Amino acid sequence: MVIYLLKKSYQLKDLQEIDFKDLWGDHGIFTTMWIFGKPPKILFFENHIKNLIKSLNKYGIKNKLIKKNILEIINKNLSKNYNYNHLFRIALNKKLISISLRKKISSKLDFNLKLVNLKRERPQYKNLKYKKILSHLSKMDNTKSDIALVFKNKILETGTSNLLFIKGKKVFIPKKDYYEGNTYKFFKTKIKNIIKKDILVDELKKYDEIILIGSGKGVTSVKTIKQIGWKRKNLMQYKIFSKYYLSEIKKCKLYKFK
Repeated sequence: MVIYLLKKSYQLKDLQEIDFKDLWGDHGIFTTMWIFGKPPKILFFENHIKNLIKSLNKYGIKNKLIKKNILEIINKNLSKNYNYNHLFRIALNKKLISISLRKKISSKLDFNLKLVNLKRERPQYKNLKYKKILSHLSKMDNTKSDIALVFKNKILETGTSNLLFIKGKKVFIPKKDYYEGNTYKFFKTKIKNIIKKDILVDELKKYDEIILIGSGKGVTSVKTIKQIGWKRKNLMQYKIFSKYYLSEIKKCKLYKFK
């Protein structure tokens, strides 16, 4: 069950608060950030905001005050005195900005991927066309399962995260048709050579490990894909990636309230 600390919506033109609208299915963009600690820290905060505004521009949602307005709403709704471990979602269309803050849940090592034939609309952007994905995720225990999006026999991403595929010490990621999240961009700076290739369902059994990386899932190792009988062979790269991630968490600076 999803536990929300807050859900609010504001008009972009004057930042007047209105009844909450989640904006799913609208023409717009969202980002989800991990906020943790007291006073709070937000992992990869600057990159989240930069990518959000870049994507909004691509979607024709342009306003010189958007960054200022986003920061004002964040500052209005976060507290220095609350001990957070939450996912903070910001979503925008041309008229509204909506925010929500929900409890972050930790993934378990007994984690299964479910293959689903689905590709997001304009998947290179974190857009709001997520209703089909949310329909699947709402029926799952998100601490130990996610959906892997499959299009023409190629695995693209999950409903929440990027996917890395491991064979020995080699790390692979799908060629295209997915959003490059901020957690993946961080790992690109740590892993010398991530190889882009088509990840075919028929060839999954040759991979030793499959790892989810994202704001919500952090670094999560897949144990099984029950539909095809795939099972994790080891946790070697998962342990290495987890150390990289934990190191970055420790370096994360306090959020600057303005």
